[in-house]
Amino acid sequence: MSCLFHLSDHKACGFSDPKDHHVVTAIEYQEVILACKYPKKTVSSRLEWKKLGRGISFVYYQQALQGAFKDRAELIDFSIRIKNVTRNDAGKYRCEISAPSEQGQNLAEDTVTLEVLVAPAVPSCEVPSSALSGTTVELRCQDKEGNPAPEYTWFKDGIRLSGNPRLDAQSTNSSYTMNVKSGSLQFNAVSKLDSGEYSCEARNSVGHRKCPGKRMQVDDLNISGIIAAVVVVAIVISLCGLGVCYAQRKGYFSNLLELPFGDTVSLM
Repeated sequence: MSCLFHLSDHKACGFSDPKDHHVVTAIEYQEVILACKYPKKTVSSRLEWKKLGRGISFVYYQQALQGAFKDRAELIDFSIRIKNVTRNDAGKYRCEISAPSEQGQNLAEDTVTLEVLVAPAVPSCEVPSSALSGTTVELRCQDKEGNPAPEYTWFKDGIRLSGNPRLDAQSTNSSYTMNVKSGSLQFNAVSKLDSGEYSCEARNSVGHRKCPGKRMQVDDLNISGIIAAVVVVAIVISLCGLGVCYAQRKGYFSNLLELPFGDTVSLM
């Protein structure tokens, strides 16, 4: 995709308004044309292309393409055709033309902003492998590559989850909330029915990618097991207490003679 801009009519030795610039939109790895059309091209016309930013770097200077554009761009009249455009090419460019005239030297410039659209990469998905029923659980999904920023959709066992669980016939839990902007899927009170394989898709106007599914297993809290463990601990403590009492009655502790500095010796 490309967008052409034209230098407006200008007075001799004047400049066009640098604020009047256009935006060129391109998809990464395709091609784009940064067009700079001048009303009258002559042999003596001088052209320079610059990329603006924290510093200024030359794109076309002294009748040759420079830097990263040297091997993947070509000049067409005053325009530059960039092949295999990358996200690093995004930015603001300025075309500067000077040409002799009867009044002296005609100068003109204009700017164009190149915006590179990037498809999402495989998103990073965080899905807990296990959870307890009734607790709050959050699943996270994020992509750092896509431009424009992608929106996120979650799937359970391959079935797309609706943004509104109350309207979703596939949903068995109306307590979850999905944020399509941040990529979070939160269960306010997760249940056993929420067990399953979860995956997330990141999508923008350029493309979409999906992370591999991860299983989340939800289990009920084992109350009977906890009670049984408490009972066993109580029995062990009781038996230990009975053992101490029995030893005292048999006089096992009275057979120990206390020595100075807290040492003891058995009289048996």
